[in-house]
Amino acid sequence: MKTAPDSHNSAPRGRPKDLAKRAAILEAAKSLFLVHGFAGTSMDAVAAEAGVSKLTVYNHFRDKETLFTAAVSAKCENMMALPSITLDSSESLKSVLQQIGEAFLTMINSDEAVNLHRLMANQAHLDTEMARLFFEAGPQRTLNEMERLLVDARQRGLVRMDDTAIAAEQFFSLLQGCRHMKVLIGCDAPHNADETTEHVGHAVKMFLAAYGTA
Repeated sequence: MKTAPDSHNSAPRGRPKDLAKRAAILEAAKSLFLVHGFAGTSMDAVAAEAGVSKLTVYNHFRDKETLFTAAVSAKCENMMALPSITLDSSESLKSVLQQIGEAFLTMINSDEAVNLHRLMANQAHLDTEMARLFFEAGPQRTLNEMERLLVDARQRGLVRMDDTAIAAEQFFSLLQGCRHMKVLIGCDAPHNADETTEHVGHAVKMFLAAYGTA
């Protein structure tokens, strides 16, 4: 007669360890790819950083391209989405746009974001699918959330615009300006806190002058 399997030794016991290893591999990959780029990061280095064998890395990700795509997607999910792009009835639209603008500039000027954008610019011509995944995981999600806010604002009669998608792009373009390009290519430093507040204030004023109803 077969004995019942020992619950302490059953197969599911190993599954949390596998998930933990996958997470460790992704964290290692995110860190190494940002510092050393795609060509400068080996699967051996990722395995060593994650504290697992190279075979384990390949068990979770079939090649370096797959790992890179997964790492960039995870990085975008953690970093690129802005907090609470919603319209609260207790706050004015101007105040909400100011908060969004300051959070956006702080995010895109962070060392992580700058390094990620530089890496993607360097790698995009090698893999257009990877570039598409990056855009959809990060910038496109932020644009979609901003568009939803503008649709809500239009329904409340706070703005007047025909195309909320274009208006969302225009808002973030006003925020980035030429300064962000100079930051990306190393010609200038990001705005400090006071400069950020002032710059966003000017952008919000221009945006509402074009679309606001008040």
